[in-house]
Amino acid sequence: MCYKKHFDKRNLTMLMDFYELTMSNGYFSKGMDEKIVYFDVFYRKNPDGAGFSIVAGLQQVIEYIKNLSFTDEDIEYLKNKKIFKEEFLNYLKHFKFSGDIYAIPEGTPVFPYEPLITVKAKAIEAQIIETMLLVTINHQSLIATKTNRIVRAAKGRPVMEFGARRSQGYDGAIYGARAAYIGGVIGTATTLSDEVFGVPALGTMAHSWVQMFENEFESFKTYAENYPDDCTLLIDTYNVLKSGIPNAIKTAKEVLHPLGKRLKGVRIDSGDIAYLSKKCREMLDDAGLTDCGIVASNSLDEYIITDLIDQDAKLNSFGVGERLITAKSEPVFGCVYKLAAIEDSGEIIPKIKISENTEKVTNPGYKKVWRLYDQNTDNAIADVITLAHEVIDNTKPYIIFDELQTWKVKKLTNFYAKNLQVPVFLNGELVYECPTLVEIRNYCQNEVKNLWSEVKRFTNPHTYYVDLSKDLWTLKQAMIEEHSYK
Repeated sequence: MCYKKHFDKRNLTMLMDFYELTMSNGYFSKGMDEKIVYFDVFYRKNPDGAGFSIVAGLQQVIEYIKNLSFTDEDIEYLKNKKIFKEEFLNYLKHFKFSGDIYAIPEGTPVFPYEPLITVKAKAIEAQIIETMLLVTINHQSLIATKTNRIVRAAKGRPVMEFGARRSQGYDGAIYGARAAYIGGVIGTATTLSDEVFGVPALGTMAHSWVQMFENEFESFKTYAENYPDDCTLLIDTYNVLKSGIPNAIKTAKEVLHPLGKRLKGVRIDSGDIAYLSKKCREMLDDAGLTDCGIVASNSLDEYIITDLIDQDAKLNSFGVGERLITAKSEPVFGCVYKLAAIEDSGEIIPKIKISENTEKVTNPGYKKVWRLYDQNTDNAIADVITLAHEVIDNTKPYIIFDELQTWKVKKLTNFYAKNLQVPVFLNGELVYECPTLVEIRNYCQNEVKNLWSEVKRFTNPHTYYVDLSKDLWTLKQAMIEEHSYK
């Protein structure tokens, strides 16, 4: 377990859509419980019109799979529904996941329609885990993706996650802070996420601290005396320029300097932050506090941060809350869980879902996802989804083509290919060594660097190529044609 302490003792086996149980009961009664099936977890659209997303949540999926078991209370509850066969309930009593799971590691930039997770398992096992896989990957991928946008907007200035009280419940706060750390924040205000996951807990004071004292200077003085090595003062409780910044300077001169300490920073949480930051910077510099940083907070997001920087706001870091932890601009990630194949007498038989909406037509079969990199720059050129038996040979030229506009062809040379999915569970046993959260965060930063800057634009980003191999494309077209005439 990759946690600093044991955290969640809840049994989440029953966190599922009820139809997963009704279908499983039906599979069992039909003798299909041993049938091997293949499901893909993928999404159809990047949130916020982005050029890519960041996948996160695999560690929680692993913990869930390891702890899957139906309690006596669960069985009794299901029995009282009076729709499940006794034999099926007995099967659930002894339930253990015995399948295979392959996944793209956390922190990887990903794109629509790529299998983030592939499940190969017995029909009931694969069906029962659907909802938990989706809720876990959807939530953390959403927050990691939004965070990465905000962090990139800050252009190297540290970003802190301040959103717990505005999150959708305590799980949203705790796991959201974890995902935000993967996305690039330097820390969180959520203490439990530090204790459990090691996301550094940060924070100074609220306006109530200032209001509790007879005057603003007394509140600053008391705080500085308690935390002389890490003193950041909130200066907008009354008036930033007339009282807040003068009292901060007075605290630095009269309290910290005699102790041989420096004022670390001041925080602005309201008003015209660009204007106020410039005036504060002038006053701090005139007082000899050129090393004192200025922190901005108050409903920030990637667009506001970009505007502040474009306006030459004198800001050294940002605290971002509700618009990060809720991904307020587009708070749904949209992962789905679709059947891709079944086994019959050892043969893998592809399955496809066809829809009037072309974006809902699935890619059939047991598949792999490859990322092709430029040999000289290590930049990602394109991704290719292939059938599982295919191998991309980087010693030979490779042709990629647009799935819909097939005449758009690109011949790749001087590249190397990486299979993005890694085995996580094989025959029900965990085979994946979980990286630390710091390692995931660093990996994410490096992988994002390997994307072309055009893909990372916030507005109208370049569309990154995600193509199908010729064999997979041919299979998909044949299956669409076959079902069209039925």
